[in-house]
Amino acid sequence: MSFNTFGRMFRFTSWGESHGPALGATVDGCPPGVALDEAFIQRFLDRRRPGQSKMTTQRQEADAVRILSGVFEGRTTGTPIQLMIENTDQRSRDYGDIAQAFRPGHADIAYHLKYGTRDYRGGGRSSARETAARVAAGGVAQAVLRDLAPDLRITGYMVQMGDRHIDRARIDLAEIDRNDFFCPDAGAVQEWTDYLTAIRKDQDSVGAVVEVVVQGCPPGLGAPVYAKLDTDLAAAMMSINAVKAVEIGEGMAAAALKGTQNADEIRMGPHGPEFLSNHAGGILGGISTGQDIVVRFAVKPTSSILTPRRTINAAGEEIDLITKGRHDPCVGIRAVPVAEAMAACVILDHLLLDRAQTGGVRGSIG
Repeated sequence: MSFNTFGRMFRFTSWGESHGPALGATVDGCPPGVALDEAFIQRFLDRRRPGQSKMTTQRQEADAVRILSGVFEGRTTGTPIQLMIENTDQRSRDYGDIAQAFRPGHADIAYHLKYGTRDYRGGGRSSARETAARVAAGGVAQAVLRDLAPDLRITGYMVQMGDRHIDRARIDLAEIDRNDFFCPDAGAVQEWTDYLTAIRKDQDSVGAVVEVVVQGCPPGLGAPVYAKLDTDLAAAMMSINAVKAVEIGEGMAAAALKGTQNADEIRMGPHGPEFLSNHAGGILGGISTGQDIVVRFAVKPTSSILTPRRTINAAGEEIDLITKGRHDPCVGIRAVPVAEAMAACVILDHLLLDRAQTGGVRGSIG
């Protein structure tokens, strides 16, 4: 098995390759009667679409989604929803030099060792182009969440690029869509622009840290052992291309705290329990608490760079290789809408699982 399916109750199977005729997703488990059309899904794909600024790959793809099944007269039918996105700007000739060579930092050598064959055109199935299918599936999830959890909001943004951090005192979520970096700190934008421009001129790349916040998530989603909400969120984020680490709440920083600092104290408020802090990131024992869910992940530098790197070819010969093509100098930028999509799929999956198990019944306090 190649494990191309994600989710339990709300599931999607992505298909297609970077330089094939099309790619897409088959979404199953979507409730019937949800208002859905291509324009709604397209809003999310447009945020991920390549070629929108000089800070991302210049591959020009419209990423226009087509709904082939599962929707009738503007509403979901409860049957599988087939989503298709055509590839229109492939330049497979850029990859001729790597047909028999393994790009350092890429999945080329791992794929070859596992399968004995690979699609070298843009990485084939391992290409970040596959994430367009995830964003389309996430658009379906967002449509369902709009009905089932209207107060829920999922917001992703970059908090670090290379060694440059945002100033958290200046976070303004309204700034995210006003710049090329999905950056919530307007004061960091020009510095980041100059920084990434210099890296591009040096024919290099840089990593990033992306944060996703889920606001308005109802308490009680998740399970104590093998279906923990944070486990599934971490797996979802780690499945995104180039992600090398995931944190929930304080994450790795929690190791430096004392118990008196880390435990989120609780008081009774007018509408129920109120937490005095959120070091846990909105999840305790694998179950959501009703606080903001905070997920953070690190993206490695793009491995496709024009600076020669040492590697080997399929004959075992040692060579120096330049990776040609159109690539993101910081792949973390376009990872933001992908992370939002994966978070939406996980939250919806757990919402449907909870409805099936508990019917939405909750324990009372006070």
